[in-house]
Amino acid sequence: MPKVAISTLGPTLDDKVDEHFGRATVLLIVDTDTLEVEVVDNSANRNAMQGAGIGAAEAVSERGASHVVTGHLGPKAFRALAAAGISGFNGTGLTARDAVTAFKESRLEPLSEGESHTGIQ
Repeated sequence: MPKVAISTLGPTLDDKVDEHFGRATVLLIVDTDTLEVEVVDNSANRNAMQGAGIGAAEAVSERGASHVVTGHLGPKAFRALAAAGISGFNGTGLTARDAVTAFKESRLEPLSEGESHTGIQ
């Protein structure tokens, strides 16, 4: 199974999925076979004036994630992820642990650019 990047409100698998990708509190890179977690501090992107989604997309791509689980993807993040061959899935309301399980069971809805949020990217 692939590595999945999950935007979360904290550094553990028991933290909730963050609705925001580019400005997420933390990005977890999870090996879906072993549940080994790499915690990525996303404060540089969270506090960026612009380009947060692109920066977060680069961070997960550099760490070998092939999928992202989040609440929403802004248009710039969506395009940056798509260019890297990374697909996005909606994990709204789940913990990171539950999101991994749902991902492995193909129960998460894919995110498309049309479903991205408006406002701060």
